[in-house]
Amino acid sequence: METPSAQHSFLSGPILAPLVRFALPLMLSLLLQAFYGGVDLAVVGQFSPTASVSAVATGSQVMQSITSILTGLTMGVTVLVGKAMGSGDPQRAGQVVRSQIRLFTLVALVLTGLMLCFAPQAAQLMNVPQAAMGEAVAYIRICSAGIVFITAYNGISGIFRGVGNSRSPFLFVLIACLMNVVLDVLFVGVFRLHAAGAALATIIAQATSVAFSLGYIRLNPLPFPIPAPWHRAQPAANAILKVGSPIALQDFLTNLSFLIITSIVNSLGLIASAGVGIAEKLFIFLALVPMSFMSALSTFVAQNMGAGNRQRANRALLLATRISLCVGVVMFLLTFFWGRGLASIFDSDPAVLDAAAGYLRGSSWEYLMVSVVFCFLGYFNGREHTGFVMAQGLAAAFLVRIPLSYFLSRLPHTSMFLIGLAVPGSALVNLTLCVGYFLLLRHRDKKFEKQLDNTQPA
Repeated sequence: METPSAQHSFLSGPILAPLVRFALPLMLSLLLQAFYGGVDLAVVGQFSPTASVSAVATGSQVMQSITSILTGLTMGVTVLVGKAMGSGDPQRAGQVVRSQIRLFTLVALVLTGLMLCFAPQAAQLMNVPQAAMGEAVAYIRICSAGIVFITAYNGISGIFRGVGNSRSPFLFVLIACLMNVVLDVLFVGVFRLHAAGAALATIIAQATSVAFSLGYIRLNPLPFPIPAPWHRAQPAANAILKVGSPIALQDFLTNLSFLIITSIVNSLGLIASAGVGIAEKLFIFLALVPMSFMSALSTFVAQNMGAGNRQRANRALLLATRISLCVGVVMFLLTFFWGRGLASIFDSDPAVLDAAAGYLRGSSWEYLMVSVVFCFLGYFNGREHTGFVMAQGLAAAFLVRIPLSYFLSRLPHTSMFLIGLAVPGSALVNLTLCVGYFLLLRHRDKKFEKQLDNTQPA
């Protein structure tokens, strides 16, 4: 493992080069994860009817909401492991991982049971068109059977990122992606299992990735000992929940807000449902750079805060934001002017492409704002201010995005373009809150430093 050198470069020397080196594998991992889900939709779109596309688009959003709980809790592990490594306390890192194993096992079992039992209700709440209802329920149930693998993958990847290793998680998701492509073509293209085939391919690929990652750890041990996981470890578990729960709740409720928006759009018909599903799938590809910097900054800032390097953490935020914003401008231009071409990757139905293009054009302005917002969120996560991260996300989603989407969808002669405008509206709220909170933190930091200077002996 490259952990010692990666950690050293995080804590001293140039900032931009090690930050970008760490972010690039994260970016590739996110790209593969987006490709992973996109392959399901693309293969189903080529070999199955529109009802199957709607089922996979909606079902994958439901599963993404479940995954968001796990990724949020994983961020708590990443931040705590990173802080422990930055402060030179590997024993503490091992205690965090021990608690993670216990906590994540319980969470996986509970989520699996809930989703297997309530898959039909989840599909009904989404207003899935009747023609797609049966396939959507089957997709959700099959994917839910693999929640244990989703949990294990996220947990292992979070540990590696916390110690400064972003290449290994990329390798793990690469294995899953390659397996998923092969199995999608086999189950959907050859056996014609439609949405169920895509779900089956997903869980087999995830299981393969987890098995590979466990073997990798056996050959490349972590840089700290992990105590027996079933011994009492409550303090570390509480710390994981304290940092990770606000992120998990925020991510879950934000995804839930998009599910509510999808439900609103689903009431407009099958074409609108498929169009928005494609637009949301494209977001994962188009927001790769800011999302990767969000993860990178969480680790970079956590390690530097653990080492007492607050100014270095602030400088990293500034550099990441500049790069992310430049990319955001390009993504805005792509979605505003070439949305139909982007949507054609997933479907060939002209009506579906028109719906997706209209929604993309309306929501295109968000790429200018989330490129900055995501960098701020990574910074706040690294500083363990996850309560604010949750609050700003929920405010934007439930006070702006959902009400505005509903209002715009009920206007006479509404369009997908108008409904899409709700997304940049909520992103503007996110940006305003993040800038304001950052300025508040700077004021508090300066006040604290001034008080510290005054207490120093002359």
